[in-house]
Amino acid sequence: MTDQPGVRGVNTAVVTEWLADNVDGVVPPFSFEPIAGGHSNLTYKVTDATEACYVLRRPPLGAVLATAHDMAREHRIIRAVGRTEVPVPAALALCEDVSVNDAPFYVMEYVDGRVLDTASAARELLPRLPERLRLGESVVDALAKLHTVDPDTIGLGDLGRKEAYLDRQLRRWRKQWEKSKTRDLPAMEETYELLMAAKPEQIYTGIVHGDYRLGNMLGRSDGSVAAVLDWELCTLGDPLADVGYLLNSWTDPGEDLVGETSALPTACGGFQSRDELVESYCRSTGREVVSIDYYRSFQSWRLAAIVEGVLSRYLKGVMGDAGADTSAFLAQVDGLAESALQMIRRVA
Repeated sequence: MTDQPGVRGVNTAVVTEWLADNVDGVVPPFSFEPIAGGHSNLTYKVTDATEACYVLRRPPLGAVLATAHDMAREHRIIRAVGRTEVPVPAALALCEDVSVNDAPFYVMEYVDGRVLDTASAARELLPRLPERLRLGESVVDALAKLHTVDPDTIGLGDLGRKEAYLDRQLRRWRKQWEKSKTRDLPAMEETYELLMAAKPEQIYTGIVHGDYRLGNMLGRSDGSVAAVLDWELCTLGDPLADVGYLLNSWTDPGEDLVGETSALPTACGGFQSRDELVESYCRSTGREVVSIDYYRSFQSWRLAAIVEGVLSRYLKGVMGDAGADTSAFLAQVDGLAESALQMIRRVA
């Protein structure tokens, strides 16, 4: 494959021709710039001759787990969610012909905003308390809108099984852990057994984003959420899993959160507390949040399995030009596994 200099993963000549034929309004030639931040699918900012911008998403550069990195599925999800009030980039085109770029890819709208993945980023974009509180409200509002939409009405009723979400997820991520683990980690095994034994009953069913946190959103300086990103883990099931995941990343100032490599955005202060976030979610959805510590333990365990997969891909050299400190990933997995174990021991 002939790459644009400095950019791996883009067959410039063939992709340019495909974009011109399949994306309305684009004007070649194009420049392709990797967008940093993700550790799974590769994302590029595409700029055409008129300075109009788009986003291209493709899988990592090598063999991946069979159930991951499905571009057609991700494109389908954001196109369907785009019919709701959830802020999401518009899906523009899908290419499943691997002769174009060695792998399927899709193109979506480029949305202006800033990814708030650190406390410093949140502090810079939102220097005032009112905007930080508004962002918290916007985050909950978008999640409530996602969780209360009927997936059948937007064409996602067959995205996955609606029942037995925890059973399916626990089996899936244990299998993924076994396939991608770089060493044995007893905490992962013990946590799995305790999670299986203490599963709460699934009360609600809906669309589950699967990675719902500020680091997967674009925020604006007025405190609104411009777009929710990274839908590759989206499925149908128990919406409380998203709530548990969000709470794990919603840290208080000075909190010593095991398993994180840098201060999370809410650590800068001025945001709602976890309890306030849950209260807001209950008001917006009209639903009760129960067994939340179980879901938080499950999500720490699941995230450990996900990060281990990222670590494995970096070690295999399939993550493009994005360099990574693999020792930091290793420490994060160890910390997440221990955090999950400590929490489920209190629940079980």
